[in-house]
Amino acid sequence: MKYLIIFAHPDPQSLNGHLERTLFGYLGNKGQEIVVRDLYQLNFNPVLSVEDIQGQREGKVAEDVKLEQEFISWADHITFIYPIWWTGMPAILKGFIDRVFSYGFAYRYDQGKQKGLLTGKQTTIINTHGKSQSEYEEIGMDKALSLTSDRGIFSYCGLEINRHFFFDRADRPAPQSVENWKSQILSTYT
Repeated sequence: MKYLIIFAHPDPQSLNGHLERTLFGYLGNKGQEIVVRDLYQLNFNPVLSVEDIQGQREGKVAEDVKLEQEFISWADHITFIYPIWWTGMPAILKGFIDRVFSYGFAYRYDQGKQKGLLTGKQTTIINTHGKSQSEYEEIGMDKALSLTSDRGIFSYCGLEINRHFFFDRADRPAPQSVENWKSQILSTYT
């Protein structure tokens, strides 16, 4: 299988970076084809411009967007690794989705009905956040996060969600928690 990892954390030494390197090493040891797109390292421009919007309407995209779309088209399995900040994804990833998951590439409308165009691809989402899961459940944030990202973006575009991990209290995790999270992640790819 061909694996694409889209990584969105500014610090490669962060917990998110550790999880990305763990997954990359595991898949590499299994002889899988892997590409990592580190949005911060790439200095990806997340700003959706007027030119982007006009181009999307005409089926034309900027070269940086076209390159990312080629990686997505190539992949069988796309893994997103990012922290939850202010109840959402980092701005660079949101901008990546705004620009790369464009009309005509990731979705379209047929007679007024939305159709996802990234069907046949699996996705796994790996999130870390500082709050406890129970705090998120109390206020309904667990459901909101799943609704806005899973249904509002990934499923909307036709991706089959393999698993969505929410690792809580990740600002100061115990070593055993990190080991447990790594085991959970890797079991998804066996």
